[in-house]
Amino acid sequence: MALILANDVERREGTPRRVGGRRRLSGKAAEWRRSTLVPSATSGSPSRRSARGSSSECRIAHPIVKCTYCRTEFQQESKTNTICKKCAQNVKLYGTPKPCQYCNIIAAFIGNKCQRCTNSEKKYGPPHSCEQCKQQCAFDRKDDRKKVDGKLLCWLCTLSYKRVLQKTKEQRKHLNTSSRTSLPEKEQYGRLNCGSHYSSFSPDLALDSPGTDHFVIIAQLKEEVATLKKMLHQKDQMILEKEKKITELKADLQYQESQMRVKMNQMEKTHKEVTEHLQAKNRELLKQAAALSKGKKSEKSGAITSP
Repeated sequence: MALILANDVERREGTPRRVGGRRRLSGKAAEWRRSTLVPSATSGSPSRRSARGSSSECRIAHPIVKCTYCRTEFQQESKTNTICKKCAQNVKLYGTPKPCQYCNIIAAFIGNKCQRCTNSEKKYGPPHSCEQCKQQCAFDRKDDRKKVDGKLLCWLCTLSYKRVLQKTKEQRKHLNTSSRTSLPEKEQYGRLNCGSHYSSFSPDLALDSPGTDHFVIIAQLKEEVATLKKMLHQKDQMILEKEKKITELKADLQYQESQMRVKMNQMEKTHKEVTEHLQAKNRELLKQAAALSKGKKSEKSGAITSP
């Protein structure tokens, strides 16, 4: 194609000159040819390759990850940093967050609800049941255009659904490009000539195929499994805390029982000693009483015999 256009330019400029058996292009034609052919030859230049390499290295060094608390995506600056800047600031101000009573995301820094659910409740009213995860955390915006495929989904399910659609688009695009490169040049040229037919086909229409539905279902199931695992982990933590409390109460009860037994033994010992002491004193008093009674009897008998 470039040669044809170059020949057209040569025809306009005049008859090309031949040097050493080869046609030498005129000034404007040669300049045009250099301007059209040089960029294609230098498209893979080292500077561009280095730029692509540096960008990929930057993406590897600072990947996009999800915040442990609010579940929003952010660029990770260090491997130990697992929460976004906003949550880090809230942790410094309010401490460790609690699970939200609506979406169950661990982002309730103030009260029992996260900031997202609080703002949505003020704007759209109380939450409804999400059609995917079945939790009371989906807010009806009263606009069908803002629904995902006509479904009322919560924030997490909406993100996962859009992520799956984006991955499906990329996979479709990759499959189309790979199949196009594997075709012979004639077939590619024929398909390019039929561009009016293929231009009406968009990746959005390909998303209605059964394969896309499978991808969506698999992703939704994965999200549901992750949510259930998180809930199970929270339940396990609650059970562990309750078991710890029960163990502490049992230990306290055993300590109190042992103290009570020691006290009872001490009281029993004291009571026994007091009883023995009183019995000994009683015996002594009985002896004294018997001696006194004998002395009185002897005095009476002596008084009778004396006259």
